[in-house]
This record gives sequence, structure tokens and C-alpha cells, in this order.
Amino acid sequence: MPLPKAELHLHIEGTLEPERAFELAARNGVTLPYADTDALREAYRFEDLQSFLNLYYELMAVLRTERDFEDLANAYLARAAAQGVRHAEIFFDPQAHLARGVSMGTVVEGLWRALGRSAENHGISTRLIMCFLRDESAESALTTLDAAKPYLDRITGVGLDSAEVGHPPVKFRAVYEAAAALGLRRVAHAGEEGPPEYITEALDVLGVERVDHGLRCLEDPALVERLVRERIPLTLCPLSNVRLRTVDTLADHPLPAMLDAGLLCTVNSDDPAYFGGYAGDNFAAVHRTLGLTEERLRELARNSFLASFLEDDEERRARYLAEVEAYQFGDAVS
Repeated sequence: MPLPKAELHLHIEGTLEPERAFELAARNGVTLPYADTDALREAYRFEDLQSFLNLYYELMAVLRTERDFEDLANAYLARAAAQGVRHAEIFFDPQAHLARGVSMGTVVEGLWRALGRSAENHGISTRLIMCFLRDESAESALTTLDAAKPYLDRITGVGLDSAEVGHPPVKFRAVYEAAAALGLRRVAHAGEEGPPEYITEALDVLGVERVDHGLRCLEDPALVERLVRERIPLTLCPLSNVRLRTVDTLADHPLPAMLDAGLLCTVNSDDPAYFGGYAGDNFAAVHRTLGLTEERLRELARNSFLASFLEDDEERRARYLAEVEAYQFGDAVS
């Protein structure tokens, strides 16, 4: 039985395995520029964040209908459950779908057909977080937020993702102010490729409650002190960092130093179909390569539930935390 954990940094479009991409392409009459699944899997070898994003957006062409999004989400939930995920806060990128003529309703209703039954079908509670593409305009983000208003009963928060460098958080001040006025929770990718100043800006200008990635905070000791003092969670994605060359090898990952500094770190999978591992795979990798003790792994699992947006269900959070404390480690860790 895997260690119970929450996943807080997961892009649902990034769970599109090559086999499912071809299945959905056939269903929807989409021709992919790859001979077969092996050729596509070979393409999942990236030089950097931008080369990954190019493929990531290209493959979204196979997602057309509510059923496609439902199937995508159910496939993720099944794999996540098998790796111990008990709660998942799932990102989606509506602008990438709207640009292809796929409506907000198609995306949200399709995802919700899976998420609305995820506790019953998979034993996973869920939240849905709508991300804005930071390399699109702030006006586009505001238009997207407006399009989401009929679905806010199913959307817990907003996030900010895609290419970071050259797109500082301040660009999205107005849309985050509008999201806050609507009662939405706020997170943002910051300090992955961008400088630590982007983390500070995300906190001060966007009012984020969690920082997605946040690796480069270690370059600013005062920022680290602040993150520790204010208990701002960081949603780290170790295997993603290696595949996107944010760190050279997993052995170089700063997670142990970040935990030693008192940062509230969590471990997540980001885009697991592309980066070689789901949530449990990331836990197993850091345990094996970074030598994290079982109690450190328990701390990471505990942090994931403490950082979750479960304020509307504290009884559930307490139940999850009790599962973490009662967990008995065996020979394998995941």
C-alpha cells in the first residue's frame, strides 16, 4: 500500500500518454505527425521548457469532446489512486482549448464528469484550478476568467503557467484581483526558470497562497526566511525539473536543503506522461536518489495535505493526516 499523499501540481493535459493520444486522434479524425506510439514517445525527449511546451500544445489537438476530457481525467485518477494519491488539485489550461474552438463548457463539463465522481470511483477527492497562460496577454486571461464564471461552482482557484521567463507575475495583477473578488484561491508558477524576484512578485502582487515550483527561492535567503515564516507551500516536481534541465540530475535536486531550511515543500508530478513519473514515482525517486528518510517522506506527505485547499472540509483533511501518521513503511516506497 503506497504512502497516502495529495497531488497539488498536476496539469491534466500533461497526463496524455502516447497510447491515449493515438486513441483520441483516431476517435476524432486527427492525424498526428508521428508514425506510432514509439515515435511519439521518442519525441518526449526535450531540450528545455519551450521544446516541451511546443509538443504539449501540439498534442492537445486530440482533445475535442467532453468524453475526451472525461477519459483523460479518469485515466489520471486511476493511476494516481494506485500510487497513493488521496486528494488531487488539478490544473487545466482553457486558453489552449478555446484557441482551438473547444468551449469552456466542453472542457469543464468533461473534466467534471470524472472529478465529480472521483471520490466514489477512485477514492480521491479533487479540486479544479484554472490556469492562465503567461505567454498570452493579460486581456486574454481576463476574457478567460469571464468565460469561466458560469462554472465557478466547480473551479476552486486560478493559477499561472507556461513559459515563465519574460512574463513576470505583475503582468497579471488585474486578473488576479478579479479572481480574488470572485472568491477564488490563487497559486502561480514562479521561480522555476524565472528569478526569485518572480516569487516575491507572485506573493506581493498576485496574492498567491502557494508557489508552484519555487526552486530558485534558495538564491534569496531573505525570501527563504519569509516563505518559512509565512508557511507558504512550494509544490516541487523533481522528475520534471530533471527532464526540463532545471537541475542537471536528480542527485543535484535541492529538495533536501529546502526541507532542512524549514520550507513547506510538497512533491508532485507536474506533467507525468511527459516527465517519466506520477506522484508515487516522484516519491520513490527522491527516496532512492536523495536518500530521504522515511520520516522525511512522511513530512512531505503531511505537507501535501496541510497545503491543500481543504478549508471547506477540515474533517477530510484531518482524516488524511491521520492516515499519513498511521502509515507503516514497507520495503518499497511510492
